Amino acid sequence: MKSGRLTDTIQIEHPTDIVDDYGTPTTAWRPFASVRAERIDQTTEEFMRNFGASDEEAVVFRIRHLDGISNADRVLWHGQPYNIRQVTPIGRRKGLDLRCSRLEG
Repeated sequence: MKSGRLTDTIQIEHPTDIVDDYGTPTTAWRPFASVRAERIDQTTEEFMRNFGASDEEAVVFRIRHLDGISNADRVLWHGQPYNIRQVTPIGRRKGLDLRCSRLEG
């Protein structure tokens, strides 16, 4: 993995369960790591769902190896949250490919 290709900065966030002032449990996101990444692929596909057609944007990021990343986490890139769908290791603790989809809302 060449460091010159790691041109984007992404932030990885972990979910945290908290209780708000009214006693309702909610999920908050806390920063886990801010890392340099290479954007490998970015596509947009249209799907037919029960409620009609919807677009889904998928992005694959390549980062250096970092312990503790799972599908429960999310990525912030250019201020937009992306759900991590798949974490694929590269080599023996060399790097990770994060396959993400953009969250609406």
